[in-house]
Amino acid sequence: MADQSAPFPIPYDARRVARGYYWRGWGVSEIARELNLKPSTVQSWKDREAWDDDPVIRRVEDSLEMRLNQLIFRDQKSGADFKEIDLLGRQIERMARVRRYEAPGGHEGDLNPNVAKRNAKPKKPAATNLLTPEDLAQLEAAFLGGLFAYQEGWWDNVSRRTRFILKSRQIGATFYFAREALIHGLKTGNNQIFLSASRNQANIFRAYIIDFVFTVTGKQLKGEHLTIQRGEDAEGNRLEPFTMYFLGTNFRTAQGYHGDVYIDEAFWILGFEQLAGVAAGMASQKRYRRTYFSTPSTLAHDAYGKWSGEEFNKGRAKDQRAKIDISHGALKAGALGDDGIWRQIVTIYDAEAGGCDLFDIEELQREYSVERFENLFLCDFIDDSQSSFPLSLVKPCMIDAWEVWQDFHPYALRPFGDFEVWIGYDPAESEDGDNASCVVVAPPMPGAKGAAGKFRVLEKLQFKGKDYEQQAAEIRKLTRKYRVTEIAIDGTGMGSSVFQLVAKFFPMARRIDYSPMVKTQMVLKAKNVFARRRIEFDAGWTDLASALMSIHPQLTKSQRQLTYVARRSAETGHGDLAWALLHALFCEPMDATDGSGVRKSSVEVNR
Repeated sequence: MADQSAPFPIPYDARRVARGYYWRGWGVSEIARELNLKPSTVQSWKDREAWDDDPVIRRVEDSLEMRLNQLIFRDQKSGADFKEIDLLGRQIERMARVRRYEAPGGHEGDLNPNVAKRNAKPKKPAATNLLTPEDLAQLEAAFLGGLFAYQEGWWDNVSRRTRFILKSRQIGATFYFAREALIHGLKTGNNQIFLSASRNQANIFRAYIIDFVFTVTGKQLKGEHLTIQRGEDAEGNRLEPFTMYFLGTNFRTAQGYHGDVYIDEAFWILGFEQLAGVAAGMASQKRYRRTYFSTPSTLAHDAYGKWSGEEFNKGRAKDQRAKIDISHGALKAGALGDDGIWRQIVTIYDAEAGGCDLFDIEELQREYSVERFENLFLCDFIDDSQSSFPLSLVKPCMIDAWEVWQDFHPYALRPFGDFEVWIGYDPAESEDGDNASCVVVAPPMPGAKGAAGKFRVLEKLQFKGKDYEQQAAEIRKLTRKYRVTEIAIDGTGMGSSVFQLVAKFFPMARRIDYSPMVKTQMVLKAKNVFARRRIEFDAGWTDLASALMSIHPQLTKSQRQLTYVARRSAETGHGDLAWALLHALFCEPMDATDGSGVRKSSVEVNR
């Protein structure tokens, strides 16, 4: 009810007008004088209706409504009035959007309709694996800044049509060539193809590349095979992408690719001649190149003919044959042969002279026999004619486990599910002695054929500096990871203590007490398994192959009995890995097959 003493000629809502003045910043006394009201009346309205607590949006809405109504009911409207009406109408719409935003479930699109329109449009996908010219500059600087002198020599010869490098172990070749391929691919746009003894080994290149890029640029490369986007050049022209392929030695699936080819551990690859033919086909174009690098295996390996030049000379007239000196003296600094192949030999001494300070050579010489040291670190080939397990016997059993074994998942909590496995263990002779070596072997499934009908070496482990309790604890971990049905342990020396602890949680463990007769039986059993192709292990495990090759017959001190020994290594336990495998295989009786190589459905096991 309006105050009768108010000066307004028409009725009005005094309370609402007073509230509007108050929200405009007027005081209670000023409002009372303006509307001819008692100050106490205005104060009571203010307190009762809590004008101070009203949200800003309500104050604005009330003012908009009052002003808009005033303009709407004006009989004679000017152009300015119409513009203001339009403006006020848009402001009311904005207040409505604010109300929706503040309600439960409100979002940014309620405030700005353009957001919804923008989100409705298909988004342009972010570039995947993009390495710009700026990234290349950073990567190349980091790459060149971390090279040893012999690796600088490899980079100086990166444009050679064919390179073949014979190298010492662990001097960083795989690490280097992974980075070299990335840099060369970014510079040229050539695809980069990695062929290794197994797919798992090829993925080592991939891991090195991903880690290098992330460390330098902070970018995470993704994909099984890495397709790299190169961005634009300085003139704004798009640079063609290239792909890095990581393949095993299954040359049938490798055909069809083209690019620069890297073949890792060439002297350990089964079917090298066929693979080299495929590699040559993939790098047929003159812009592509091929790189072979490897530690030496045996003189009988297929790759030796390419290394020595015999393959090039085959079928050529005498006056057309290449004369290639493959001695260390001739190839120490690298040399281009008459067959067009650039060769180099890098021994551990060459690596040390080139700045590699990662080795204690004197310690290695104490830990290895002379022959073994020369093979591993001085690039001398092995004459395995006296070995009980020559490479020709072992090599056909080396497969690409990543591709062949579909029922084994190495990164799972239970890699082999509930299928049974056997463990072979060769303990360390002392805490400061050689390695303790362990292998996990899946036995053949009775009556099965294919991979399931063969022994499969699923996992290999080596431990150094552990006492007998710690060694037993490592075996116990494996019993929780796999369904273990057999454990065979060398019971001599520290192995006696390890066996006693293992027998407490695995009472059916076998103790093998070495004697010339027992070792002979173990070797004969294993040779039979390999000869019948009843065993498989990953082709990337050249240390296991080398371990087997190190076993050879030898007369006992009395010269009356034949036994078997291995050229052992305290550093990597090559011989120990072989004996661990032989222990596991020895769990199967000598007559466990039906004569065709298929395991019988049941066998009598003597403990």
